[in-house]
Amino acid sequence: MMNKAHFLLLSLFFFFISCKEKDEKFSGKTSGKINSISVIIDDQLWNGEIGDSIRNKFAAPVIGLPQEEPLFTINQYPVKLLEGYMTNARNIIVIKKEDKNHFEIIENEFATPQNVVHISGRTVIEILDNLEKHAPEIIQRIRQTEIAENQRLIDTFLIDNQRIIKEFNISLNIPKGYKYVMEKDKFIWLKKEITSGNTSILIYQVPINAIEIHPNSSVINNIIKMRDSIGNLYIHGTVPNTRMITEDAYAPYLSNTKIAGKVTYETKGTWELENDFMSGPFINYSIEDLANNRMLVLEGFCYASSKEKRDLMFELEAIIKSVKFLKNK
Repeated sequence: MMNKAHFLLLSLFFFFISCKEKDEKFSGKTSGKINSISVIIDDQLWNGEIGDSIRNKFAAPVIGLPQEEPLFTINQYPVKLLEGYMTNARNIIVIKKEDKNHFEIIENEFATPQNVVHISGRTVIEILDNLEKHAPEIIQRIRQTEIAENQRLIDTFLIDNQRIIKEFNISLNIPKGYKYVMEKDKFIWLKKEITSGNTSILIYQVPINAIEIHPNSSVINNIIKMRDSIGNLYIHGTVPNTRMITEDAYAPYLSNTKIAGKVTYETKGTWELENDFMSGPFINYSIEDLANNRMLVLEGFCYASSKEKRDLMFELEAIIKSVKFLKNK
């Protein structure tokens, strides 16, 4: 009887130890670089049509950059490597050819924060159909996670934003390294020096109807005119008669979105210094703030001639999307 009791206690002990180890293994924090995806797929599928489809969708060129850079950095691993350290990746796509047609996104399956996408099919065609149908949803989910992760990293060390609050009645989480380089009436310019260049954030406001004031002109043209007028006023190079303008060789991309629940125009394109050699990408958010009868404009741009710019611009996007509109006093 005593031996049975000891055996039962020993079994329970190992059961709880096993559960604890499993919980520790699968409840940790995710790791990995921003905008990376681990694709778990066997080499045979990766080297065929399915791999081509994945690369075309998830490594497509980022809109608005002067050079081609992929939307996400993709790392491929065979299915047998799903266990172990691979489970700590923040974004995982698991693709299998098996006896079911299946699509599912599981949140925090092995760690947190995490997206694990499961796609399977009986044939290559079924898997391709799943990719075609669900790619936009997957991309949106991963981008939201990466924005949140970028904001989490930024929130660790922030600069004092009391000047921004006082001037615009908004809060904005801006990381250490940014300096106030210009402050005018309803205009603030912050800049951070980086290796071989810099990143900048502009905050300003224009009348609520400034972007849609001319019924015979398009929204994008009015945003370009607005940007160029701000560049003419405040953003100049060290060479005389230089100012920041929207580069007309590449047509900017315009889309509609919402920030802080407000209607927003998102514009991506490239800028240049007129009569100078400097140029780079920008992302402009013109936010309709009806309560204050204004269009609040938040823009990020960078100059980094010898660096890839995807993640620099993504950080600027994350900073801008941290904006909160404060209650009027």
